[in-house]
Amino acid sequence: MEFGRLITAMVTPFDERGQINWDETARLIDYLILDQKSDSLVIGGTTGESPTLSDQEKLELFRFAIDKANNRCKIIAGTGSNNTAHSIYLTQEAEKLGVDGLLLVVPYYNKPSQEGMFRHFEAIAQSTELPIIVYNVPSRTMSSLSVKTTLRLANIPNIVGTKECASLEHVTLVATSAPADFKVYTGDDSVTLPALAVGAYGVISVAAHVVGSSMKDMIDSFNQGDVREATALHQKLFPIFKGLFDCPDPLPNPAAIKYALQLLGHDVGEPRLPIIPPNEDEMKFIKELIAVI
Repeated sequence: MEFGRLITAMVTPFDERGQINWDETARLIDYLILDQKSDSLVIGGTTGESPTLSDQEKLELFRFAIDKANNRCKIIAGTGSNNTAHSIYLTQEAEKLGVDGLLLVVPYYNKPSQEGMFRHFEAIAQSTELPIIVYNVPSRTMSSLSVKTTLRLANIPNIVGTKECASLEHVTLVATSAPADFKVYTGDDSVTLPALAVGAYGVISVAAHVVGSSMKDMIDSFNQGDVREATALHQKLFPIFKGLFDCPDPLPNPAAIKYALQLLGHDVGEPRLPIIPPNEDEMKFIKELIAVI
């Protein structure tokens, strides 16, 4: 399964009552495919506010995204959690709906051992025929897949890639030693170009909601050998990459990207609690940040 090089971790649009806004979800999917050049969409991931979505909402979103995308891009379902049995249940339900792949986060809070993490992902992989991207994000999970464990997982046939929010050293070591068809994606927009330079295949992105087309150009330029152009695009986009998370103090995702989308005419609503919208200073910063888009 080819998920492409630019994957957008899509926000979940909500209406004024905090319920899923289906009309806006449809418009957003079109926009991400047609305007921002997304190769695949992650539905129900962290940026999609998975911690506050019910299972029913996630499954409805998966079904809706499949129908709306209509084979124009791949749909990757966020079905991971820190409960292996629950992850298997949601995975199998998503598979029945016809999603193209899965994004499975490292178990959070309960802090399993490396062997426990391996068995967690192994059990989910054995429960499905879908291709799986594991998601290593130590800042959120307080646990990190080691390079050794990631490489063990890479030998499971339907574990086809990893989303890495660890160090570039970690990305380098995995990319160097993994099977040739195992894809390494960075989950940090700001290191997309450096990650490509050390062997990553692409990015699973938040900023692609607003600068995806330029990110695609950057990735294409690098892969075509035009490093000068890729570098120029990276430098131009870097303030946006950083600002959406550090505006100017750290702001929990997806608060900033949802507000940025609203400024661009997308009625995606506010985040659900416990994430709150940007305050006045943060809104001013985000307005100035995206004024150049």
